[in-house]
Amino acid sequence: MDIEQLIPGFTFFKEEGVWVSQIFIIVFSVLLFNYFQRRILTRLHKTFENTKNPWDDAVIGALRRPLTALIWILGISFAAQIVGQRTDAEIFQVVSPARDVGVIVVITWFLIRFVRLIEDNVIENKRQQGKEADITTIDAIAKLLRVSVMITATLVALQTLGFSVSGVLAFGGVGGIAIGFAAKDLLANFFGGLMIYLDRPFSVGDWIRSPDRDIEGTVENIGWRLTRIRTFDQRPLYVPNSTFANIAVENPSRMKNRRIYETMGIRYDDVGKMADIVAEVKEMLQSHPAIDTKRTLMVNFNAFAVSSVDFFVYTFTHTIVWAEFHEIKQDVLLKIINIIEKHGAQMAFPTSTIHIPDEIAVRQGGVRQDA
Repeated sequence: MDIEQLIPGFTFFKEEGVWVSQIFIIVFSVLLFNYFQRRILTRLHKTFENTKNPWDDAVIGALRRPLTALIWILGISFAAQIVGQRTDAEIFQVVSPARDVGVIVVITWFLIRFVRLIEDNVIENKRQQGKEADITTIDAIAKLLRVSVMITATLVALQTLGFSVSGVLAFGGVGGIAIGFAAKDLLANFFGGLMIYLDRPFSVGDWIRSPDRDIEGTVENIGWRLTRIRTFDQRPLYVPNSTFANIAVENPSRMKNRRIYETMGIRYDDVGKMADIVAEVKEMLQSHPAIDTKRTLMVNFNAFAVSSVDFFVYTFTHTIVWAEFHEIKQDVLLKIINIIEKHGAQMAFPTSTIHIPDEIAVRQGGVRQDA
């Protein structure tokens, strides 16, 4: 007796068991392949982390998650095709285009992660080498690469789904005019950000201020629409990029020196000591290690004031750091005071002197006295 007659439904299980077993093998293979690729990539990542090349570990780091997703996409699509061939269901007709779009998404994901990791690695390598990284330029290039990848991926995906790319581009050209009028402020900010990246009036980390607007602080981020500035009272200030095209911007972070410009006054009684005081103050500044003697250095008697005779100090420090500058300025001013006192002179302050002629009589205690 045939086994098909002994076991009812054996033919059904025999036929169904073939494609079920195929799906089981596919799923098991996907799990097994994922297990091995993770172990291999983990070892490679640990090895490449010790190298100075920013590219190798970036490739491995960017590949790990997208590769896992790619394996599952290919495995599931292959299993779905087997089920579709068996059942002839219309829904499985979308498996092929869905798989193609999934592959495009995974490749896009990998490229975006790769660009981000390269950006981080280049900045970190510069810092480890003791070099100053141009964060603004690196960030601009990375953003342009990411935008290019996403636009290209979108066009390829549309072409894969059967849409005409030329028709999409033609529609974009006509619709771009309407979008341009509707989003002119957004476009103005976009091109304002582009001009910041190209002209580079300031970079991330710079201290900037504007005499035209109430803008002053440290630049934290330069986006395509907004620039984030951290004010000195630690408030975030968000400035549209188009604003910088219409205002003057000072960048104190790029100054070469800081200036000390002070006017000092001594009493009229000490005017005879002015020449010696001015000469010694100038000599002190020329020998001061924090003063840049290659810049303009002036110490001169320049004014007869109401209550003092004045001389001014005009010089520059080597440092541009705000806190260090004030320490140096304090030291210079204290030394100037010491020089003035050393010569027996005094700092002047507003005073009034009354001169009484000799012929005026002063009555004191009811008794007339001649002054």
